[in-house]
Amino acid sequence: MTNRLRRTLTGRRPAFDDSTREFSEKVLAEDLEQNEAFVKEAFRNCLDLVCRKIRYEDNDLRQLIVFLGTLTDEQKLNEQIMKPLATLRQNRYAVETEVREGESMPVVKKAVTSNWGEVILFILNGYAAVFTEGETSAVCFEVSSSFQRAIEDPTSEPVIRGSKEGFVERQYINFGLLRQYIRSPRLKAEAFTVGDLTQTKVLVAYIEGLADDSIVDEVRKKIASIRIDGVLESGAIEELIVDDPFPLLPRVQVTERPDAVAGGLLEGRVAIIVDNTPFVLVVPVTFWSGLQSSEDYNLRFPVATFTRWLRFIFLFIAIFAPSFFVAITSFHQEMIPTSLLLSIASAREPVPFPVMIEALLMEIMFEALREAGVRLPKAIGQTVSIVGGLVIGQAAVQAGIISTPIVIVVSTTGIAALLIPRFNFANGVRLFRFPIILLAGSFGLYGIALGFLGILLYVVHLKSFGVPYFTPIAPFSLRAVKDVWARASRVNGRSLSVPSPETAVKARRQEGGERS
Repeated sequence: MTNRLRRTLTGRRPAFDDSTREFSEKVLAEDLEQNEAFVKEAFRNCLDLVCRKIRYEDNDLRQLIVFLGTLTDEQKLNEQIMKPLATLRQNRYAVETEVREGESMPVVKKAVTSNWGEVILFILNGYAAVFTEGETSAVCFEVSSSFQRAIEDPTSEPVIRGSKEGFVERQYINFGLLRQYIRSPRLKAEAFTVGDLTQTKVLVAYIEGLADDSIVDEVRKKIASIRIDGVLESGAIEELIVDDPFPLLPRVQVTERPDAVAGGLLEGRVAIIVDNTPFVLVVPVTFWSGLQSSEDYNLRFPVATFTRWLRFIFLFIAIFAPSFFVAITSFHQEMIPTSLLLSIASAREPVPFPVMIEALLMEIMFEALREAGVRLPKAIGQTVSIVGGLVIGQAAVQAGIISTPIVIVVSTTGIAALLIPRFNFANGVRLFRFPIILLAGSFGLYGIALGFLGILLYVVHLKSFGVPYFTPIAPFSLRAVKDVWARASRVNGRSLSVPSPETAVKARRQEGGERS
């Protein structure tokens, strides 16, 4: 029972970092003062350490309760531990039995251990350790504080029609939100602990029977193999479980919407829920899922399909619009109508820079304004970014530093990038824009063609946890492709927005030369 409770807390036996490894080989003493001195030495200079001594005068029994005041709910401590013990003070045997068994204590989690390293880790996780004189083991009760922010509308993925609930920083609350969507015992969650110093809790959630076992095993192995001092956000987990050291496009979906994660689980994906962050990771991911929104399945078929086609069109605009303008104005003027060519030439006459340098300057300035709008306080960030763009753009045009057409092209490109629903996918698209501009300024439309082929080859060879990134186009799947170009209806209650586990397994077998 003790080992099972420990796994519930940490996902595996407590992992000792360099600061607690020396305690892992020490065992508790029978003397209460000696145990108290050991705890105070281990937590020296920690002002939130609380040591409470209890003496039962009727039977001369003495106990010591140790906890961290910043992590422990004292009201829960008094009601779940102190009051039950106070009712048994007449009988020493009853007190000792109650502390060890805890049958009348309304405590969710309890563990008994005689190892100092485990006792310290339990205390650091919001447990109260109860030491009894004459006993060489401590009983640790879970009485952690439940402070958290309220569940709010997710700010990174707003929708018009859909759930207004977003994940919070508490891991088990986030898993509870998933339970609200998937009320089935087949929804499983396995716990891990990552980070020697932070001891960050990580949950791997999946639906048994829908998720591919090989993907679940790969996620388990990668998380269990992480060796790092601390994990403060799910971004560290995302970087450590991806094989590519320089990923331009995301191999992991990042979302703070419970309905999006629930939809992914129903499609056979695996969710990674990290404590202390509202962003949940979902794997595997494909190129097409980066252009799909959870709101697509809350709208009618024609509207959702039209919106999806808009995203496809503006994806090309976001990548190639500035480079196309650079190419045709620098190398292929014969492709421009005469009246438009004269208008562009007159607007560019006072500009001292080549059109490629002009486009690069405007793109960098636009990205700087966008970043400033994100980092500034919310009350003024949007105003500063919009007003700053208008003022700087107008002043630059009047000063003859840039031309009016390039302002229109860069603004259109910025708007096009905003249509991509997944922000981490949009970040990769923004990075593609700059090398394509350089190729267009050097080789014209031939450079754009080379850049497009390079992007296509890069995307096709990518994989996300064994699933080809361009699935279901390459490898082709007629059943799954129905939900790529249009929003397909649900079949047997299941969406087809990503490849099924069977498709993923078949693709991996084909690559390895196996016959399915």
